[in-house]
Amino acid sequence: MARDDTPELVFLPLGGCEEIGMNLNAYGYGPAHDRTWILADVGVTFGDETTPGVDLIMADPEYLIGEKIEAIFMTHAHEDHIGAAGLLYPRLKTCAPIYATPFTAELLTPKLEERGVDPAIVDVVPMGSTIEAGPFSVRYVRLTHSIPEPTALAITTPDGVILHTGDWKIDPDPVIGDGIDNDTLEALGDNGVLAMVCDSTNVFEDGEAGSEASVAKALRDVIAAQTGRVAVTTFASNVARVKSIIEAATACGRSVCLVGRSMHKVTRAARAVGMLTDVADFVDEEDAGKLPDEAILFLCTGSQGEPRAALSRIARNEHRNIALSKGDTVIFSSRVIPGNEKGIFEMQNAFADKGVRIITDRMTEEPIHVSGHPCRDELQRMYQWVRPRISVPVHGERRHTLEHAIFAKSLQISEAVSPRNGELVRLAPGPAEVIDSVPSGRLMLDGGQLVPADGAAMIERRRLSYSGYAHTSVTLDEDGTLVDGPVVVVRGFSEADGRPADESLEELDEAAERALDKMKRRQRADDEAVEREVGRAVRRAAERVFGRRPIIDVTIMRI
Repeated sequence: MARDDTPELVFLPLGGCEEIGMNLNAYGYGPAHDRTWILADVGVTFGDETTPGVDLIMADPEYLIGEKIEAIFMTHAHEDHIGAAGLLYPRLKTCAPIYATPFTAELLTPKLEERGVDPAIVDVVPMGSTIEAGPFSVRYVRLTHSIPEPTALAITTPDGVILHTGDWKIDPDPVIGDGIDNDTLEALGDNGVLAMVCDSTNVFEDGEAGSEASVAKALRDVIAAQTGRVAVTTFASNVARVKSIIEAATACGRSVCLVGRSMHKVTRAARAVGMLTDVADFVDEEDAGKLPDEAILFLCTGSQGEPRAALSRIARNEHRNIALSKGDTVIFSSRVIPGNEKGIFEMQNAFADKGVRIITDRMTEEPIHVSGHPCRDELQRMYQWVRPRISVPVHGERRHTLEHAIFAKSLQISEAVSPRNGELVRLAPGPAEVIDSVPSGRLMLDGGQLVPADGAAMIERRRLSYSGYAHTSVTLDEDGTLVDGPVVVVRGFSEADGRPADESLEELDEAAERALDKMKRRQRADDEAVEREVGRAVRRAAERVFGRRPIIDVTIMRI
């Protein structure tokens, strides 16, 4: 069969199309056997109770390893867009440059250095720059979001223009930076846009996300009404919010103390690129206690209840320098990210036990938090500006991207495709459609190495966390006569009063002994047979006594 040399324009999401976070998107051009690629964002998501021992999770780029990658473009500096760059860049076996605007580059460079990647691969470009990368020409277009310098990528190809929005909202008064560049977006629409690959996070929300300027005013009012010490927690990356909190504190006669590594890291990056240069100096943690209670505001990381973050340690009385007590206030200028409810509420309850007042965004007349993602009215305006032929929803769970596609069609967009991670979408020539499914999955940072999320070791670790562990040792002579044991030792099991399992293990010992007694002498001479029968008996006994089926190890000693 003759080889098909017809060039195609394709889009491949490897992360971010069945979850919010972990973004990794690829655009390819050329015939199927010889495509040239560019990437948009290389992000992470975070581990939870279902991934014990794992902090970072990222898309598996296996399909792209060794491919002809011309460039990597970062849309903005959130972890779910840049957090995996240092880990995945070496895995891709590429020498492609990474392009980023100044603030994004300030936060990206240390991540590369931490993983041993030469930061010289980062090419810092100003907003509005156009970069040539093989058959692609990529222009950075200014948007607004909950972090400085958010950008869309206007990608010109031989088959048409793609607008890759990244994360965005329409903020008419963004506090830091200029507003959204709707003139450029409208000009793109006037000239014709083939496809828009667009944020789906808030597609179920009517109206608009709201402006940072309205949050700044509300924060001033709320902080002014407090007596005692005040702590405010927010996402450290939201430099506009950080600035608003600092200015509100200053207006209320309070000095600001930054608490948490991320808060220091982001404010340093902001100052390095000329932001936050007009705010008052910060108070060191060691000196904050010398100020009157009504003269200090702690600006803290940990709004999502992260156990090791500053605010959680303050709640547990484990912070070296800072304590809050009755009469103090903690203000949450943030939202509850789904999945984090337990940690957040536990932290808030710990503060409540101390007599510390909690104020959340649901308790104030004016908003003390607004989302950084577009609601339906904003999505509609973006589609009116850009007028793409094809809508490709990304940055969402499956329910988000499917609803986004329906919404786009209701706005008279001709075609809409909602791919899953790993589905290869042909954008041109011809109608947009999924043409292939490529290897995809997740990698987990397990200690210092990347391992497949579905690898045997990770599956075993999850089983250990849910079901516990039992080890049985038995000593036999070469003929199979029992010399000592069996003895069962368990981990992760308890007696009814909460003590580690002890007396209840007698039933497991007896079950192992009965299993040996039932075996013929020649069977007991076979280690594999002994392991199988004893392990099966102990597992059944554990299920009967403790209601769990643990991982079982059997050790046989021969004398």
